[in-house]
Amino acid sequence: MTDTIEFLKTRRSVKPREMSGPGPSPAELDTILTIGARVPDHGKLAPWRFIVFEGDARLRAGEVIAAVYAHNNPDAPAADIEAEKARLMEAPLVIGVVSTIKPHPKVPPWEQELSAGASCMNIVSAATALGYGANWLTGWYAFDRGVLDGFGLAANEKIAGFIHIGKPTKPNDDRPRPALAELVTRF
Repeated sequence: MTDTIEFLKTRRSVKPREMSGPGPSPAELDTILTIGARVPDHGKLAPWRFIVFEGDARLRAGEVIAAVYAHNNPDAPAADIEAEKARLMEAPLVIGVVSTIKPHPKVPPWEQELSAGASCMNIVSAATALGYGANWLTGWYAFDRGVLDGFGLAANEKIAGFIHIGKPTKPNDDRPRPALAELVTRF
């Protein structure tokens, strides 16, 4: 138990630009996704699913992002459009966690969205525990309907996060954390 607590106390996100390959093996990816699906899920609704972007799929996803960006920003410089193409190219693997609200009389949408968020965090933790760097990001493209349509999401689906996973290229220093005294009250 102590090792788990120490891991959770020291877990740190790694910037995608500070990741390289190789990414997780197929067996490791299966483990990461299995752990991503093992989250609180009131009503057993599985209100999330996963899109795996690896290899050339990252570039194809970047083409979707760049096309939507260019459409939304007709005066954008070519360099900005190229930067949008590279959104998912820094890490060797990106997992899109899709939040899917399923109508239910006892499980409100907010609770289902929180379950998708828990899935994101489990994926980050699993990848980190396997020795990879991981980072949960969104960005404008996670909320743009044109991008979501381009990625095949249904009208009732949203992106909870893009989890970038790869090998850290340098030591990762911790960042300042909020003092518990500023966060905790007693009722």
